Amino acid sequence: MKIYTKTGDDGTTGLQGDVRVLKSDPRIFAYGAVDEANASLGLALSHNPNEATKRILTSLQNELFVVGADLSNPNTDDSKNRVTSQMVANLEQIIDTLETQLEPLKNFILPGGDIVASQLHLTRAIIRRAESYAVIVNQSESLNENCLKYLNRISDLLFVLARTVNKSKGNPDTLWKS
Repeated sequence: MKIYTKTGDDGTTGLQGDVRVLKSDPRIFAYGAVDEANASLGLALSHNPNEATKRILTSLQNELFVVGADLSNPNTDDSKNRVTSQMVANLEQIIDTLETQLEPLKNFILPGGDIVASQLHLTRAIIRRAESYAVIVNQSESLNENCLKYLNRISDLLFVLARTVNKSKGNPDTLWKS
């Protein structure tokens, strides 16, 4: 099988169920941003984070493929939707565990610090864009509600994980000064 199919040469792309849409469709932007976030996590992994962070990031990469698959499925009542409430709960559990290692925030912080933490902050911003596109799609077509919840929670997790990485490397949070 060749990597190129030429079916998208007219500016369309395929969704699940043999549905074709314009490449400018918000659904395509949503799962395209999820794909971008996944690549960004790959970049974070290339900087050799500690084993605990590596396990979390690898798990997130696999789950983002599931999110992308659900976003490419225009049939929300279809059994092909795979993002579950348990996946959302798992993110919450990781957040809760990591937050016990951190000082509570009293100010906004600037993204940055260690290279891995900085990459996680960038990934968080990409995820927020994916979530915005997913919300746009959900206004006109119903999405798997767990996708929206997952995207919201993963951005929270990436923020907390970036703070955790910085703390482990001795980089204090940089407070925003108005």
